[in-house]
Amino acid sequence: MDRRTVLKNLGVAGTIGALAGCVGVQEQDSSGGDGSDGGSDSGSDGTESSGPAGTAKAWYTLSDTELPTRKENIQAFNDESKHTIEGADISDMRKKTTSAIPAGQGPKTFEWAHDLAGDYLDRGFIVGKSDSLNVSLDEFTSTAAEAAQFDGNVVGLPHTAETVALVYNKEYVDEAPETVADMKSVMEEVHDPGNNTYGLGMPYADPYFLSAWAHAFGGYYFDTEKDDQLGVAKAETVEGIQFTVDNFVPYMPNDPAYEPQASAFAEGNAAFAINGPWYLNTLNEKGVDYGVVKLPKPEGGSPKPYTGITLWYFSKAMENDDAATAAAQSFVEWYVTNEEIQRTAAEETGSIPVLKSVAEGGDLSGDIQGFSNAVEQGYPMPADPKMNQVWDPVKAALTKAFNGKDVESAMQTAADEIRSNWE
Repeated sequence: MDRRTVLKNLGVAGTIGALAGCVGVQEQDSSGGDGSDGGSDSGSDGTESSGPAGTAKAWYTLSDTELPTRKENIQAFNDESKHTIEGADISDMRKKTTSAIPAGQGPKTFEWAHDLAGDYLDRGFIVGKSDSLNVSLDEFTSTAAEAAQFDGNVVGLPHTAETVALVYNKEYVDEAPETVADMKSVMEEVHDPGNNTYGLGMPYADPYFLSAWAHAFGGYYFDTEKDDQLGVAKAETVEGIQFTVDNFVPYMPNDPAYEPQASAFAEGNAAFAINGPWYLNTLNEKGVDYGVVKLPKPEGGSPKPYTGITLWYFSKAMENDDAATAAAQSFVEWYVTNEEIQRTAAEETGSIPVLKSVAEGGDLSGDIQGFSNAVEQGYPMPADPKMNQVWDPVKAALTKAFNGKDVESAMQTAADEIRSNWE
């Protein structure tokens, strides 16, 4: 599911424009740059191969605002290394990797969220490199280290995280709430749809945004560690969704889609939003005076949002023990352990660092620290290929629940559809 790429680039100018911006970027050479710092003084030591110099392709999908920094980072690596990385921004990473890698025309490494791991490992698009790494997973937060592994294989190295947190408008909110009850008291005061003000803007129809509450009382969508992996219709999951219907939906705009929910807060017309770090650029452009904190606790429960970890994957081409593989591995290890790269990404794009020395260093901005705390509340999205069949039926069920349909019935219908698809 490619929704997180859409979300990363999604402003409030409209869904169509956002999608066009996301998938309309043409593939381009990104190996150039102005040779600026890019954080070259903080990378991991000892990752340079003693063999011949190599040249490797690295693919990624970035917004226009992120591309210049990526070019600078690649140029910084090329300037200080004997190896050369040729970067390219790819408009449809799933489509391009699934066609190019089997044909032997793909990159040595590519950047994407961790939940591709199970599917891509099963299909032979990526490989494990556990035995040849010069970087320890202990250098990363526990969530990131977990996400970099699938079925006993280290399939890539992590560099940023994402999840949803509570964003509050300081015009309406004097003090960030610690509980849903505190949050609800503010929403009741602010919510006045007749005057275009709302208590909350939260993209309700997306299971990713609702995951914190579906999991809050012991429920789950899908969990390979459970005897019954599918938890969509479990009583605890239904309880979490019902909680959102009772406590959040009455204070939201009447369209559950991303754009109207995100717009309400971004236009200064809502007290709270539940959204991710990609949202901050929009809020900054709109001039909203906001704060970010981890999600508040419901009575008797604890929010557990899904987290996404961005990896530099080890493509199938890295099976070959050649100079290009050495170049790619050297670049990835340098990039993910470079403190300055992570700090700059946090400051400029709201990225959540996962390198322990940065994530736990105590010098992140308040907004990024809020998202970082929210990451600690949650756990990585399942990377098992079976999860691909879960998203759409749950989305349909959530839409029904938002529109007043019986939650238990809607979630049971979703569970039946998922099991049928699995079979």
